[in-house]
Amino acid sequence: MSRPPTFTPPPCARSRALHTGRGDFAVLDAVPRTPPRGTVLMLPGYTGSKEDFIALLQPLADAGYRAVTVDGRGQYESDGTDHQEAYAQGELARDVLAQAAALGLGDGAVDLLGHSLGGQIARAAVLMDPAPFRSLTLMSSGPAEVVEAQQVKLKILGDALATMSMDDVWAAMRAFDPPAEAETDGEDLRRRWLRHRPAQLIATGRQLAAEPDRVAELAATGLPVHVISGERDDVWPVPLLDTMAVRLGARRTRIEGAEHSPNTDRPGPTAAALVSFWDGLRAWDGP
Repeated sequence: MSRPPTFTPPPCARSRALHTGRGDFAVLDAVPRTPPRGTVLMLPGYTGSKEDFIALLQPLADAGYRAVTVDGRGQYESDGTDHQEAYAQGELARDVLAQAAALGLGDGAVDLLGHSLGGQIARAAVLMDPAPFRSLTLMSSGPAEVVEAQQVKLKILGDALATMSMDDVWAAMRAFDPPAEAETDGEDLRRRWLRHRPAQLIATGRQLAAEPDRVAELAATGLPVHVISGERDDVWPVPLLDTMAVRLGARRTRIEGAEHSPNTDRPGPTAAALVSFWDGLRAWDGP
């Protein structure tokens, strides 16, 4: 679970609803003081929310980029149903395409970024229709299913969600936190957890445990890709991410001192690496 440093947006960002052809989605919309040099759509990971990118918003705005971070269907402040079929990967990918369209920028104008589960949903959206996107950044998001130990955890969590209340599952998870984390004030995290739809968590957890390798399909789109991660990762091994980047012909960045969530572990260097990638594409595109 990503632990954002705060749930309070910086001055450059406002919380609002993004109205799309597939319903409304809660977003944080951060804009620079000058006309944007680009627009980024950012998708959070499993159990996460738009706030997972909150520490990136000011540095991205300062660099001239508009950043729109979104709660997916059934995540935190975005509405959802209690039917697992509503969270099939194809449905979530169509949501992303609708979100990109709602930004009103036309084809080839949105830089798409997904963290962990969000990366696999972003990949599915690109494979469904790459036209809206200028690039794809996969942040700590691997080529296929998560490692076996994580599959076991997802199965245990899914079984618990099917039989227990969200409050009881939260209490059970916190009991296994390291002491330092257990002592941290987690009221914002708890509130976020309680607003997730259990059906969303069960369905997307199963996706993470069974995702096929679609790297060759992604490479065939020709879309510029950036693979970014921490220097350690217990969900997808870092060497596996290295190999995926080679297969994609992608830019590869490891953030020193970060683990599975460089967006919260080391937001400064992470934002700098993202801006460097996007700026490089703009230089390639020309004025």
